[in-house]
Amino acid sequence: MKLIYVVIDGMGDLPIEELGNKTPLEAAETPNMDFLAKRGKTGMMYTVGKGVAPESDVAVISILGFDPFKYSTGRGILEAVGAGAVVKDGDLALRCNFATLRDENRIVDRRAGRNLTTKEAGELSKAINKKVKLESHPVDFEFMGTIGHRGVLIIHNKNSFLSSKITNTDPAYSRTERFSIAETKVQMTLRRCEPLEGTEEAKISAELVNEFVQKSHETLDEHEINMGRAAQGKLKANIILMRDAGHRLPKFFSINERHTVHFGSLADMPVENGIAKLANMHAADLPPPSHDLKNDCILRAKKLLHLKPSFDCFYIHIKGPDVPGHDGNFRLKTQLITIIDKHFFGNLLKTIKLEDHIICVTADHSTPCKLKTHSDDPVPIVISGNEIEEDSIPRFCEKECAKGSLGILNHGTELLPKLIDLVKKRN
Repeated sequence: MKLIYVVIDGMGDLPIEELGNKTPLEAAETPNMDFLAKRGKTGMMYTVGKGVAPESDVAVISILGFDPFKYSTGRGILEAVGAGAVVKDGDLALRCNFATLRDENRIVDRRAGRNLTTKEAGELSKAINKKVKLESHPVDFEFMGTIGHRGVLIIHNKNSFLSSKITNTDPAYSRTERFSIAETKVQMTLRRCEPLEGTEEAKISAELVNEFVQKSHETLDEHEINMGRAAQGKLKANIILMRDAGHRLPKFFSINERHTVHFGSLADMPVENGIAKLANMHAADLPPPSHDLKNDCILRAKKLLHLKPSFDCFYIHIKGPDVPGHDGNFRLKTQLITIIDKHFFGNLLKTIKLEDHIICVTADHSTPCKLKTHSDDPVPIVISGNEIEEDSIPRFCEKECAKGSLGILNHGTELLPKLIDLVKKRN
């Protein structure tokens, strides 16, 4: 018996008037996920907890069975590990966005129009690493563009530890004691980084972040890549927004040892890849997501089938619908969910025997199109396969899953132990 645990990023949503008061999931054509719902148990889940609109890192930590209030040490450190950077306790790592800044610290777009290519980001990153010198304190740094507008900054202090107890410069996320929470109403102006505690380490860390933001802006604003973008009518990627600082690696337990299984992961983005690696999963080597979701899904289904003999359990994270959720593009979100159903689940289900597998499909969080950010709304779950008693729910969507026998899981940490138990009872 094998477990296939599929997390579709940002899939959850709220009813949309233009879709006949359906959510994008409900409006999408999903015969394969509907088949799993008819043959399994369904329910809803708060991935972290009611009232928490989580970032992806915190949500994934939770739905992989780790209490985020205990284990989360900041998204930046996870992004760094997932991107292949060398980091150690005491280094300061931050998740970054290339963004567009205009007069009076006004942020025009948090993602530089969402059309910055990974190649362009790579050239801009090289310029930052070559030209920017941090001089307020004796440190080295490395800035890495990862995928598109995304990046990570790692600062190595030569003399002592740095501290993640600092605020975000990205106004879209407010920093709590342990992690960031998405803001639904916010003024889009660049924020200064401030210490969250009175320690010298926090003060130095905030000063370094502010110095980096200013000096990298001066380098980026006149860079030939950005001058070319402006000439083409595109937004400049001329400011680095930073959030979710981390200064120590999380002490996750080994997911394999805890559950006496062998886990493989297929994750699209650096943060999920970092979590999988630190949880002691085998992280499959995958190309980054492209602009062709159909091809990405076919490739990932093939990779899963290729690796299936080597592992007991799989965690698969598909980015897809989260992006149009942030953009408020409900029609594209609907289309992408349809593509995932047809080309990932369609290829998977026609090549495996359902009775030999437990398949769980859910999301890490909701990204409602009307909010254009993450929310605390619960996400749908289906658990199907083998001899699982059927709810006979006709559709995999928020409205129907709310009627299922799983009820509402109040914390994402509840889910993976349930799945492992189902697998072990059938082995």
